[in-house]
Amino acid sequence: MSQDATDTTLPAALEGQPIERVLRDGVEYVVLGTAHVSRASVEAVRELLARESFDAVAVELCPSRAQGMRDPDALKKMDLFQVIRQGKAGMVAASLVLSSFQKRLADQFGIEPGAEMKAAMDGAEQRGVPVWLVDREVGTTLKRAWRSVGFWQRFGLMGGLLASVFEREAIEEKEIEKLKEGDMLESAFSEFANQSEPLYRSLIAERDAYMAARLREEAGLAGYGGEPRRVLVVIGAGHLKGLCELLRTQQGDAAAQAAELATLPVKSSWPKWIAIGLVLLVFVAIAIAFQRNSALGAQALRDWVMYTAGFSALGAIIAGGHPLSVLAAAVAGPIKPFRPGVPSGAISAMAEAWVRKPRVADFETLRDDIGHWTGWWKNRVARTLLNFLLVCVGTIAGEYTAGIHIFKSLLG
Repeated sequence: MSQDATDTTLPAALEGQPIERVLRDGVEYVVLGTAHVSRASVEAVRELLARESFDAVAVELCPSRAQGMRDPDALKKMDLFQVIRQGKAGMVAASLVLSSFQKRLADQFGIEPGAEMKAAMDGAEQRGVPVWLVDREVGTTLKRAWRSVGFWQRFGLMGGLLASVFEREAIEEKEIEKLKEGDMLESAFSEFANQSEPLYRSLIAERDAYMAARLREEAGLAGYGGEPRRVLVVIGAGHLKGLCELLRTQQGDAAAQAAELATLPVKSSWPKWIAIGLVLLVFVAIAIAFQRNSALGAQALRDWVMYTAGFSALGAIIAGGHPLSVLAAAVAGPIKPFRPGVPSGAISAMAEAWVRKPRVADFETLRDDIGHWTGWWKNRVARTLLNFLLVCVGTIAGEYTAGIHIFKSLLG
C-alpha cells in the first residue's frame, strides 16, 4: 500500500486501509480497496472524501446494481412472467443467491452490503462531483463466467452457490478485514485461479481490465489530461492489485477495450448438439425396441415417460410447488425434446406463478426472505425461481436415467 509520505497525521479511519495512488495521463487515481460488508470500509470512504479534494468518484458498480442500491423498491417492479419468458429466471436466481450471501453477512454485522459504495456515491453528490459507474454489468459477468467453464464445473459452481444459501456459520468481522491484506488476497486468488482459471478470468481479471478501461474512458470524456486531476476509486480489495497494475500499463483505445469485454462470447454449440444427439439416440433405441417386439418398445417408452416425468415432478415437489405446477412439470418433462428452447422448468414456473400469484408483499420482503434458506420456500417469488431451477435439473436427471434403463433393456 502506498500513502502520502508527508502525511504524519493519518486519521484512525485510514490506518491500515489498502490505498494505492496511480498517476496516468495527467490524472491521479486514489484507489481504495474495501470489503463489501465492513464498517471500517465505510468510514475510510467518508474520511477520504472529507480529507481530500476529488474531481470525480468512481465506484465498483454497474448501472443495474447502482439502480438497485439507490432504489430499494426495484425488486417490486420485476415482472416475474417476463423474467421466465425471456429465459432470465436462472440468472435472476443466481443473482439472488449472491445477494442472500451478502445479506447474511449484513445481518451479522448490522451493515448493508455495498454500504461503502453508497457512501461514496452520496459523498460525491453532496460535493457536486460526478459519479462514475465503472464495473461491468453483473448479468454479463455471470453469463461469461457460466460459459467459460465446462459441463461438470457448472454443477460445481451451482453447488457452491447453493451451499452459500444453506451455510449458517458466523463469519468474524476481523476475518473480512483480513481480506484487505495484499499477501492474503494474492495467495487466495492464486489458489482460485489454479482451481478454475476460466472462472478467475471472468470474475476477476476481465473486470480488472474492464474497470481500468472504463476509468481511462471516463477521464478522456471529461477532458482530463491537461492540468492534474484527482479521482477517488472505490473498489473491492480483491481488485486492487490487478486494477492498479492495468491502470499503469494498459494501452490502446479504452472505449473499444471496454466494449469488447462487455460483449457475451459466442455460445458454444457443441453442448446443445451433444444433448440433442443423446436424446435422438434414446429415441432410436426406443424405435429399435419396438422393432424387436411391441412389449419391449412399450417398456422403453414407459421408461422415458416415467423417469423424465417423475424426476421433473420431483424437482417441483422439492421446490414446494403447487400441485398444478407439479403436474405441469410432469407433463413438460417427457416432451422437452419437442420444444427446443423452452425448458420444462419455465412451463412449471409459469404455472406456479399463475396459481400462487406472488403478492406485492412477496416482492417487498424478497431481499430479506432470501437471507435465510427457508425464505426460498416461504416467499412466492423466490419459490417460483427455485421451481424453475429444480425442475430443469430434474428433467435432465430424468433423461439420463431413462436413457440408461432403455439401453440396459436393449442390451440385456
